[in-house]
Amino acid sequence: MKRHATAVWNGSIKEGNGKISTQSGVLDQAQYSFKTRFEDGKGTNPEELIGAAHSGCFAMQLSAFLGEEGFTADTLSAKSEITFEDGTIKKSHISLHANIPDIEEGKFEELANKAKENCPISKLLNTEITLTAKLEK
Repeated sequence: MKRHATAVWNGSIKEGNGKISTQSGVLDQAQYSFKTRFEDGKGTNPEELIGAAHSGCFAMQLSAFLGEEGFTADTLSAKSEITFEDGTIKKSHISLHANIPDIEEGKFEELANKAKENCPISKLLNTEITLTAKLEK
């Protein structure tokens, strides 16, 4: 499988702006700029998109691991917080709130950590990845 996205940038770093589009069309000429990355501008930014990719990938991977063990989640709510310092992504912290019927806490933690280590975006990122996982009953 291959997927693609495109970005077009116009102008200088601070005054310029860009547009991002994805193959699926979910993002279609979505605006990004210095302000959307480092200030409070309207639009998206690369770190936000990485966070979305990481939290989505993690939740799907955990769902797959749960299914292999005979569990089905009612809800997996994952949030990835990306730390960007000195021009480098330093960390992705995943916060997970899960509702999974009939799973024991130990098995939940084992599978959540397995998903953190093995989702394709975790493998792609060369950074510290941490996880806080809460099982809600």
